[in-house]
Amino acid sequence: MIKSLSIENFVFIDKLLINFNNDFTVITGETGSGKSILLNSLALVLGKRADFSVVGNLSNKSVVEAIFCIKEFNLEDFFSKHDLDYCNDTIIRREIIKQGKSRAFINDTPVHLNILQEFSSQLINIHSQFHSLELKKSDFQMKVLDVLSGTYKDQEEFSINFSNLIHKKKKLNDLKVELSRSISEFDYNNFQLNELIELELNSHKYDELQNELIELENVDSIRFSYANIIEYFQCDAGIHERLNKLKLLLSKSENFTDHLNLLFDRINSLLIESIDIASEADFTLNKIESNPNRIEVLINLLDRYNRILQKHNKTSQSELIKLQNQLSDFSFHKEELEKNIQELSKEILKEESTLFNLAENLHTKRLESIPEIEKKVLQKLTDLKLGNTVLKFNLTKTNAKELNEYGNSILELLFSPNVGVNPVSIDNAVSGGELSRVMLVLKSLMSSQVNLRSIFFDEIDTGVSGDVAQKMGNMMKKMGKDIQVIAITHLPQVAAKATQHLKVIKFVDNNITKIVVKELSDNERVEEIARLMSGSEIKDVAIDNARVLMK
Repeated sequence: MIKSLSIENFVFIDKLLINFNNDFTVITGETGSGKSILLNSLALVLGKRADFSVVGNLSNKSVVEAIFCIKEFNLEDFFSKHDLDYCNDTIIRREIIKQGKSRAFINDTPVHLNILQEFSSQLINIHSQFHSLELKKSDFQMKVLDVLSGTYKDQEEFSINFSNLIHKKKKLNDLKVELSRSISEFDYNNFQLNELIELELNSHKYDELQNELIELENVDSIRFSYANIIEYFQCDAGIHERLNKLKLLLSKSENFTDHLNLLFDRINSLLIESIDIASEADFTLNKIESNPNRIEVLINLLDRYNRILQKHNKTSQSELIKLQNQLSDFSFHKEELEKNIQELSKEILKEESTLFNLAENLHTKRLESIPEIEKKVLQKLTDLKLGNTVLKFNLTKTNAKELNEYGNSILELLFSPNVGVNPVSIDNAVSGGELSRVMLVLKSLMSSQVNLRSIFFDEIDTGVSGDVAQKMGNMMKKMGKDIQVIAITHLPQVAAKATQHLKVIKFVDNNITKIVVKELSDNERVEEIARLMSGSEIKDVAIDNARVLMK
């Protein structure tokens, strides 16, 4: 329930505070007085996007603030979810800055506009002449049926599950497309992978194999080199013999000086090293053999290795190993895709089966409730001088394997305004005045079914007059006993039934247009209702009629 609305520097409103009562409030005023401005300010605190032209001339900022009593709405989880301070009397504030900035607050905590919209949608429902056209839309018709049949929560749950199913089906389709692409590439990738596997990259070291091939291809030159080493070290007058002679000569003067001793030791080391070199060369020479078969094996292996290096534009064995791992992962990815597709397909089939059962239950509940709903609607339409009309909820099923967000139901509202006229789709058969009355009836029935504490009617009574207008006023007054009803109206019959009457007044002060809202006393109400009946010139008979209407 909205308790108050505070407006500052908003279009022609300098500063305004409206305190609402909790039953039936009407707002009246001459055409062009600014009633729509009042409604627009309320729409702002409910999350409407800002029009920065609304900022008045007093400053660069407009502020609209509303206090809502929310203690019966069970919104504690919402506040906790968004880290907001919970209060039974919650304050919503919008600040609009002329330079093009807008801010929203819930209990002085800044919030994004989508959070404000989510919150405010649970507080008050604004219904204008335009919203009456919603009755011609299939989704709104289904919403009406679900609210009135008590299946609204079931439908919401179904819709969430249905959306999840659609998401999973899209995911399944994406996986299948990816798998199809993988399959088309698999043969070529697998061929490349097998080529790399045959190279045994994790077993061979191709740099070492390259060196081995070089040795085998040059075995004669290598043997000749080792033989030369042996010859130069071990032959007569070779290095060994010469070093031995030198060692013998130096031994005679070995202890003459420290320096000669040092040189003697170094020459002795050279002799030992030369003997070792010759021995190693001899040992190696005896092992070296020609191996034409091994040469052929190495050539073939290295040829394949170098060809594949060039094919993939790689420069090292490590790069080929990395490529092989990638191709192995690709093959594994294909297997994972197939596994995921299989599991997701089973999951979808299971959920579809569950949803079809839920849809059947929903459809059955709706069908069973329709006769009682049509009966209640007809009773209220009769009160509004539409007793000869027929409003039928024509509920049919979709195709056997087809679901929508509402289950497997298709709804069409059929309407006939006169006896003997077959009902047809409501979007072709109803006039403006009839549409307003039908919508008011449905809203009055729906308000008792959903957790809604406030409803705002913006000239829903357009197109009606006389006794029908009085009936509509009585219906709004009756609704006001259960929920808070606020209505902008031009009809005296509706205004007379209110328990609170606000009047919007536009005037000019020092060449500046201003708007104020005044709560009328009982006597002022009589005059305002008389004005609605007779115009600017209020006659005594209009005053008397106003008093009669107010009884």
